[in-house]
Amino acid sequence: MTLINDFMSLIYPRHCEACGNSLFKHEAYICNYCKLNLPKSNYHKNSHNELIQTFGGRIPLENALSYYLFEKSGKVQKLLHAIKYQNQKELAQFIGELYGQDLLNGKALEEVDVIIPIPLHYKKLRARGFNQSEWFAKGIAKTLNKKLDVNSLERITETSTQTKKKKYQRWENVEGIFKVKESQALINQHVLIVDDVITTGATIEAAWEALKEIEGVKISVISIAFAARKLAV
Repeated sequence: MTLINDFMSLIYPRHCEACGNSLFKHEAYICNYCKLNLPKSNYHKNSHNELIQTFGGRIPLENALSYYLFEKSGKVQKLLHAIKYQNQKELAQFIGELYGQDLLNGKALEEVDVIIPIPLHYKKLRARGFNQSEWFAKGIAKTLNKKLDVNSLERITETSTQTKKKKYQRWENVEGIFKVKESQALINQHVLIVDDVITTGATIEAAWEALKEIEGVKISVISIAFAARKLAV
């Protein structure tokens, strides 16, 4: 099998999705150099981080985490584009597993009961074929041994892309777009909402509006990347 893999690598060379360099046999998706040097937020080590401040008290968050910091035309953007536009859903899960390994060493998500990825509208899901937030959530759930729930939250309104929208336009674009289908299952649960990229937090806030009437529900959020300086993918 190793010989076959080596031969296939000669014909179809594997490359790092962040920098484009060739991968060694023991590397997958992201080279070791990029694993070490991509801009990580380390927000799981700081409960007063910039992401939680972005929500400005609009949501009573238990915690807010993001693996990477997004920069326009940077390596993290290349990863996100590979996931969304090159059908690299397994890359999203791989990144979730990487972040999960970091989170195992702390208590940031220790009390989370259930993980809910931000859902896509069924039309967009049908067109794309997968939900990148769900695949990232799979990696987190697998590593942290937490329950993954892809049924309780539903996107009922199809929205236009948030890219290039101003802050107030992002909130208007996502107002009332979610509904809860399985509220009984979330009573007194600590829910981790998962998104691919957080910019203004408008989508997360819309999800909270749908969840907030559930008795005893608590919310944390996590994403692949956070656009800390009002940048968009």
